[in-house]
Amino acid sequence: MSSYRGIAAASFAAMAISCAAQSAMADESGSFTALASLIADYTMIEHPGGTIVGGASAGTNTVLESSGGPFPAGEHSHVNCVVYGKRSAAGLELEAPCLSTTAAGDKLYSISKRSAGGVEEGAGGAGRLELLSGTGKFAGVTGTCTYRTAYLAEGRVVTMSDCSWQRSAGQ
Repeated sequence: MSSYRGIAAASFAAMAISCAAQSAMADESGSFTALASLIADYTMIEHPGGTIVGGASAGTNTVLESSGGPFPAGEHSHVNCVVYGKRSAAGLELEAPCLSTTAAGDKLYSISKRSAGGVEEGAGGAGRLELLSGTGKFAGVTGTCTYRTAYLAEGRVVTMSDCSWQRSAGQ
C-alpha cells in the first residue's frame, strides 16, 4: 500500500511542477492607451497621378492608461518616424515606420498605416498601427492599435492610440 502512496505522491508532484512550468510559460497580453505629440517636417510634391509626401516626425509618446506589462501608465518615450505616402484618385496611402525609445534605452518598433484624411494643417484621420517587437522589455512584443491623428499649426501632430499587445511564451 505504501508503494501506491509513493507513486501517487510522485505523480501529484510531477503534475504540480508541470502546471507551474506551463503557467510560467503562458502568453502575456494586455492593453494601453497612449498620446503622442510630434513635430512633422514633411515635403509634398505634385507628381503624375497624385501628390507625394515624405519626411520625418519626432516627439514624445506617453502611456496614459495600461493593464500593465511593458507599457506602464505614465511612461514616456522619444519617438522618431519616417513618413511617406501618396494621395491619388484612388485615395491616400500613408505609412510611417517609427522607433520609440524609453529613458532606459528599450526600443519598440512600429508602423502606422492610414488611408483616410490628410497631412495638412487641420487634417488628420484614423488608422492602424502595428507593434513589431523591440529590444529590452519590448523583446517579442507584438500588437495592434487603432489611432486618430490631428495636424495642428506649425507642423505639430497629436495622435491618440488604443492598443492591444501580446508576447508569446519563450520570449
